Formats: sequence, C-alpha cells, structure tokens
Amino acid sequence: MSEPLRQGRVAQRPDDSALSGRTADAVRPGVREAIKLDHVTKSFDKRKVLDDVTLEVAEGTGFCLLGRSGTGKSVTLKHIIGLLRPDAGHVFVHGKDVPELNARELAEVRRSMGFLFQNSALFDSISVGENVAFPLRRHTDWADSKIREVARAKLAEVGLENDYGKMPADLSGGMRKRAGLARAMALDPDILLVDEPSAGLDPITSDEIDQLLVDLKKGGTTLVVVTHNIPSARHIGDELAMLHDGRLIARGTAEELDRSDDEMVRAFMRSEGGG
Repeated sequence: MSEPLRQGRVAQRPDDSALSGRTADAVRPGVREAIKLDHVTKSFDKRKVLDDVTLEVAEGTGFCLLGRSGTGKSVTLKHIIGLLRPDAGHVFVHGKDVPELNARELAEVRRSMGFLFQNSALFDSISVGENVAFPLRRHTDWADSKIREVARAKLAEVGLENDYGKMPADLSGGMRKRAGLARAMALDPDILLVDEPSAGLDPITSDEIDQLLVDLKKGGTTLVVVTHNIPSARHIGDELAMLHDGRLIARGTAEELDRSDDEMVRAFMRSEGGG
C-alpha cells in the first residue's frame, strides 16, 4: 500500500491518477478497523462502477462517502453488507472477508450491522412498532412482551414513543426516517450503514436526523453514511471520502478536503445543497 500523506500533499495511484488528501491506509496506529475495502473493483455491463477502491473505517467513527449520483456510493454499501460481490479485491467487516463467508457466517456478520435505506423501506402493511420489532422477531427467540418493550424503547430513542400503533402511511417523511433508524438499530448493531439520510427532508428535519446519527456515534456505533449533502457530512463525518467515476479521488477531514488540490473536490465541498 501507499504510505500515508502529509496534509496538503498528493498521492499517486498505481495508474498515476491523484488521490487528494490522505491515502486509504490512514487509520491511526492502535485504532481498530471496523470496515476495510481492499482494491475493490465492480463492473455492470462492462462499466466499472467501482475501480480499485481501497478505504478503511475506524471503529466508533463517522465516515461519509461523497460523490455525485451514479458514482458508486450505494454500490459500496451493498458490498459491505454482502449484497454484492466484488469482481476483484476484498471487503472486510471486523476482519472477516465478507465475499468468502458461507450463508451462516454472513448472517452473523450482517447481524452486527444496521442499514437505514434512503426511502426508509418500511413495510406498509404492518404498524410502525411492528416494523421495528421485525428484526427482533426474526433474529431472537425473545418473548413477545420483551420484543414489544424493546421496540417501544427504540422508538422512544428517536422521538416516536407515541407512534407504535400508527401505520407508516400516517407518518411524515421525517418520522418515517426516524422509524427506519429505530428499526436499523433494533439489534444494537456495532455498525450502521446509512444511504442518503437527508434525501427528501427539509433542512430542519435533516438536521434532526443528523443529530440522531451523531448521538449514536457518541455511543460507540460506527457510521458509514452515503450522502451528497455537504452540511450533513460536515456534521456527521470524522472523515470524508469522495468517489468520482468509481474511483476514490479524495479522503480526509472536511478541512483537508476544503484545501484539496483537486478543483472538483473543492467545488463539491463548497456546495450547501441538501438531500
């Protein structure tokens, strides 16, 4: 791997394209990795969506993956959770090579991760509370009374303590996002993957969701957040990375990306647009 860069320097990839900021082996000595992508490449219909992507996410930190639509951000999340296999390279979660796991091992790793979908992906035919209870019923042998108690507690944590019996159709967009977050955290996962948390939300509600994510991080949850909302990324992310045409072109703190040698990165970081 490349040696870590000093601030403001540029790394040369093997194909001579520049990675602005720090190289992917930037997890500090003594800090444990929650997630690592090692030279991951993925193509669909001969189009490379991920091109030799290497990055690491330290435990208990917020990592925001930036980029324009169609640059491979959501595909990266799907590799982490094992919904896609790389054409080349490796994906590690807590040191386990996800594409090499059997079905039982993959299920165990997935249980350590929650996933908040862009559209919340609630089941419309069951109540909000039963949506949160769903992973508990599927992955535990707890009594119904305990499952309901935990589901109510998770809803309370996101400010929906009075909405257990409501149907998803009765919720606003922000409330649906909160309910999706409660379901994603139902099993107390170590890692939370979040796809565009501010999508479709007004700025005030977006800020509220961001703060819920920051509070989870403070409690020790590792966050991997896909977003093109720069104010949100600045709030959540300890470290940011930017994908362009499937390649990782920048990585570092928000301040480091602000000073990037790459004009595209600097322009993206100046954006104040929301979800």
